Amino acid sequence: MDIFVFVSEQWVLISLLMGLIGLFFFTEQNKAGKSLGTAELVRMMNSEEAIVIDVRATAEFESGHIHGAKNIPHTKLVSRMAELEKHRNKIIVVVDKFGQHSGGAGRALNKEGFNVRRLSGGVSEWQNASLPLVKGH
Repeated sequence: MDIFVFVSEQWVLISLLMGLIGLFFFTEQNKAGKSLGTAELVRMMNSEEAIVIDVRATAEFESGHIHGAKNIPHTKLVSRMAELEKHRNKIIVVVDKFGQHSGGAGRALNKEGFNVRRLSGGVSEWQNASLPLVKGH
């Protein structure tokens, strides 16, 4: 019960703390690249202004991925960053299963000067939108 008394007496400090936590999450998300939906990704792929980088493990990638996606597992992204140099003039869209690794991958790419976006909801959201996946390499 003492926590309720503290919160009621220190509501200004609690509000400030919550605001700072929200600001922290907002700025960290922006460092990882803006989030985009499946329709926007399809448009960008059709106009060839984006390249899709799938950061899931190779086995997951081979079981089903977005057509044209390049597989660079998130654990190997830093060591394989040079492979993306030829795509520097395009938008790099980072995709994973649910969105759990795309933030870290996006931050790493953004730090190296790439124009980064993240697919909101990852491959799961792609499937929920009834969009096709390709199996194999």
